Amino acid sequence: MKSQKRNNLEISTHKNVSYILNLETATKNCSVAIAKDGKTILCKEMAEAGYSHAEKLHVFIEECLQELQLTSIDLSAVAVSQGPGSYTGLRIGVSAAKGLCFALDIPLIAIDTLQVLASQLSISEGIIIPMIDARRMEVYSAIFNSEAEKIREVKAEIITEESFLESTETIHFVGDCSEKAKTVLTSQNFIFHDEMVYPSAKEMGLLSFNKFQKKDFVDVAYFEPYYLKDFMITVSKK
Repeated sequence: MKSQKRNNLEISTHKNVSYILNLETATKNCSVAIAKDGKTILCKEMAEAGYSHAEKLHVFIEECLQELQLTSIDLSAVAVSQGPGSYTGLRIGVSAAKGLCFALDIPLIAIDTLQVLASQLSISEGIIIPMIDARRMEVYSAIFNSEAEKIREVKAEIITEESFLESTETIHFVGDCSEKAKTVLTSQNFIFHDEMVYPSAKEMGLLSFNKFQKKDFVDVAYFEPYYLKDFMITVSKK
């Protein structure tokens, strides 16, 4: 009975505040953030080559809640990066998000991974092209204007010397493809922001809050990540 009273008090205290849990697992970065009314107030993340998402994701969620002295019932929604990106990473993030939403009976919000990546950069002119590595010279990319509006949809494309040459605007590249892209993308109007490598949940706060206010939710039961390409299983030649 005492526990129930405490829970009711917590719900009453936070009923006019929107706490959204944001999960970003589409790349090597396992990232968890909690945002209050669209402002990120805490983020925990780790980027490792071996993809530690399965071990770290739920730990980060619990740590964020504990450090903010919140419980899962204080959450208004869960937002998850929908892809494109790593098949395994996306499955882990989406599965965790759906499980929380189902258990807590709260809405699920899906955020474009490339939009999350592009949101790290603020520019006054030109365009932003976030790119996520898709092996060899292929990337997942989209194009955003200086107002952070998507002006070209997501594509899986092969990067060559001819890529993006039709644009005379300054092009700002972000993502984990800088090293390989620089070998072929050499035009003077190309700028690489090497410090912005992976999408992060800390950039999802405002994006998820805007969707929350519009009630732009996805179906918890049927939502699937946006893989863009079919998952390929490689068979060993041994």
